[in-house]
Amino acid sequence: MNSWESIAAKTVGPWTLSQMLLAFGFLVGSFVLRAIFNAVVANRLKTFAEKTETEADDMAVAAIFSPLGLILPVVGIFFAVRTLLGVQPTWLGYADTGFRITTIFVVTWTMFKMLDAAAVFMGDLTSRTESKLDDQLIPLIRKAAKTFLVILAFILTAQNLGYSVSGLIAGLGIGGLALAMAAKDTLANLFGSLMILIDRPFHVGDWITFSGGDGVVEEIGLRSTRVRTFAKTVVSIPNAALANATVENHSLMPKRRIKFTLGVTYESTVEQVEALVLNIEKYLKSNKDIDQEFMLVKFTTFNDSSLDLFVYCFTVTTDWTQHLSVKQDVNFKVMGLVEELGMGIAYPTQTVHLVGEGPGEQ
Repeated sequence: MNSWESIAAKTVGPWTLSQMLLAFGFLVGSFVLRAIFNAVVANRLKTFAEKTETEADDMAVAAIFSPLGLILPVVGIFFAVRTLLGVQPTWLGYADTGFRITTIFVVTWTMFKMLDAAAVFMGDLTSRTESKLDDQLIPLIRKAAKTFLVILAFILTAQNLGYSVSGLIAGLGIGGLALAMAAKDTLANLFGSLMILIDRPFHVGDWITFSGGDGVVEEIGLRSTRVRTFAKTVVSIPNAALANATVENHSLMPKRRIKFTLGVTYESTVEQVEALVLNIEKYLKSNKDIDQEFMLVKFTTFNDSSLDLFVYCFTVTTDWTQHLSVKQDVNFKVMGLVEELGMGIAYPTQTVHLVGEGPGEQ
């Protein structure tokens, strides 16, 4: 025993042999534990995650592998350094601080990946509900949580570097008013996004028309709403402006309108016009693609060059492509009905009557 104590008391540089062995044990032990962890726990979790349909557990396991898998080696190195701190060279103190900051970075990185996995899991749950509000809240909560993590990591890093956190917070309090004035547009957009989520004038995936264009809503963010136009460009609209703007939501239409004026020539007889009105109305009532709740077919106007019939109805479908197909069928049928009755579709014309010269006119 005395011989072991004498051997352990021998020095290697500024450290005893026992300190060196203990530090080496921490290093080797941390990597061995990481290997066991990967082989037993993580691999089993990965096998289990591959059997499920959701992607959330796969993302969580990936976060456990890396970067969380780096925690054990970092902890081992940390304890090894702490063991050697009995004799404190200046550079070793810097290394201790570096390992602390590395741990903060790894944990923050892991939490970022776990938040992404949680967002996917919550997205799977909210997709089963009828409400779209929860679908829009998930991305906002994820962004807010990540922002909080970054701020927390910054504060912890500053504290480990020796800066006064209380002084930093006090400084932020003093400059809060100036910051609020500088960020008033950002705050207005933030409250605008909250108003959009609460009032729900539109949801992600809706087709909307706003001042400046129209398109499909892709994302409702904290600052702006992204709209994919039909030209495939992306328009980012500040939420403050969008919350106060007039927005037309086409996706909320229960049915889609067909409205046009049909002009026939003045050569048409009363009987022909009456028959045309009845035939168009009869066709619309027999068409299963036309909503039967409300429709109008009326002879309305003696126009300058035509006798005008007003046709007003709705398609059952709200899909734009299908609506256009139904509208095309209606147009073809109306043209056919006009031809069947021997009538003509009018176009702007002028008739000029020439009066001949009298006997005494030169």
